Amino acid sequence: MTRFIFITGGVVSSLGKGLASAALGSLLQARGFKVRLRKLDPYINVDPGTMSPYQHGEVYVTDDGAETDLDLGHYERFTCVDARQSDNVTTGRIYSDVIAKERRGDYLGATIQVIPHITNAIKEFVLADLDDEDFVLCEIGGTVGDIEGLPFLEAIRQLGNELGHERAMYLHLTLLPYIPTAGEVKTKPTQHSVKELLAVGIQADALLCRADRKIPEPELAKIALFCNVGEEDVIPALDAKTIYEVPINYHEQGLDRQVCRHFGLEAPPPDLSRWREVVARVTEPEGEVTIAIVGKYTGLKDAYKSLSEALDHGGIANNVRVNLKWLDSEIFESEDAVQHLENVNGILVPGGFGERGAEGKIAAVRFARERKAPYFGICLGMQMAVVEGARSLAGIKGAGSSEFGPCEDPIVGLMTEWTKDGNLERRRADGGMGGTMRLGAYDAKLIEGTRAHEIYGTEDISERHRHRYEVNMAYEQALAAAGIIFSGKSPDGVLPEIVEIPSHPWFIGVQFHPELKSRPFMPHPLFASFIAAAIHQARLV
Repeated sequence: MTRFIFITGGVVSSLGKGLASAALGSLLQARGFKVRLRKLDPYINVDPGTMSPYQHGEVYVTDDGAETDLDLGHYERFTCVDARQSDNVTTGRIYSDVIAKERRGDYLGATIQVIPHITNAIKEFVLADLDDEDFVLCEIGGTVGDIEGLPFLEAIRQLGNELGHERAMYLHLTLLPYIPTAGEVKTKPTQHSVKELLAVGIQADALLCRADRKIPEPELAKIALFCNVGEEDVIPALDAKTIYEVPINYHEQGLDRQVCRHFGLEAPPPDLSRWREVVARVTEPEGEVTIAIVGKYTGLKDAYKSLSEALDHGGIANNVRVNLKWLDSEIFESEDAVQHLENVNGILVPGGFGERGAEGKIAAVRFARERKAPYFGICLGMQMAVVEGARSLAGIKGAGSSEFGPCEDPIVGLMTEWTKDGNLERRRADGGMGGTMRLGAYDAKLIEGTRAHEIYGTEDISERHRHRYEVNMAYEQALAAAGIIFSGKSPDGVLPEIVEIPSHPWFIGVQFHPELKSRPFMPHPLFASFIAAAIHQARLV
């Protein structure tokens, strides 16, 4: 019997509903339950694929090619359960599906309304594509009171009635702000948030109370009294030293125990030893390294959320702290890279779209190559590494990318067709933007004897992609003669997946996004190796 936990948030956004959902999922998993996590997003975009990272943070891509909310990255990293296309839905997608059915006549002439047609579609999504999970955790995006979230709240209210108390639970995440002038933690915002939830017919079963300090017992009792929950169901969610400490803290505060009690379940206590080991490595490292991230969206760290987490995982694998130096690539178009990069232990150029800052990224690549600093290029970072090498080493002065406009030598060009699961997929240059990239998991073959093969320890790999442009294989021989080799390719040999410079201590570019598959318990081998190279670099300085 599958049980459903609906996680809502109140007072303000960015309280950490995604992290709370992931942490609870990991605790239930540690108790022996099979879990799945889902995100219901109220925005009208069909998916976040066309949204600016400044608007919504990174786009997290699943194996099956879904462009999803970044919270699904938290879910995967904390539970190691691979997310699917069916684990993230938006208002835009719900309305698109309902309107398509109306156009086909599926509703037999009925007047289409939010209730029941939209809410039914949401409920169908929540209940669909399950594999005998013990728990499905559904996070509702946004904040209670947002107008766009009302259909989702109504849908989960109906589900609660239909499933019954024994199969549904409402967990509400809220904020207890501390007012310095009063010297008090204030409960009134939480009371109003719970009242707002009650106004749409949902009585919270438990409250997760975010605070930056210990919450006095009288305040917890006050919240329980005014919010109509038991005192044991008011659970402090205090700031942690690292996000990987959150499952431990929630368990100590009794969150998983109260969930089991709500559903009348007996389960052995969770084994949190691996979480404690991760926390120990994060909080008590044996050393530290500094990595420069030279990108386009460095003003918002959530734009590279999986990347920063994967670098931390590389640090965990090597028992060092990874300090990140965020650099806007545009500064290298007017300033010397040396003053910003000479004291770092490694340089990473991540993915991105568009011409802005591209020459700055190329300048960062040149610095890493000439100074023998460890270099890791991801997606566009790989493409810029090839362009720089073509210009500086292969003598192809007009090398560039057709993504940025016409160029003399399109080392990087628009990919118009490719193979996915044995089927040919095509894209026109003037086609739509949404969902038209090379998305999801693709296989690749590594060349034996290369650094990539040594790092992975295997010939066959599978990695997640999200891009429209590819390095042009027509330049392979010219690049190889200059010392730049393709050490990984698609199984048919048509598309380059990994480039490296064998004469460099550590210089690798990948067309895919390895950060999407890194986990704290299973750091991605490329990130573990990159951080190991940075440690070696630090010792040389």
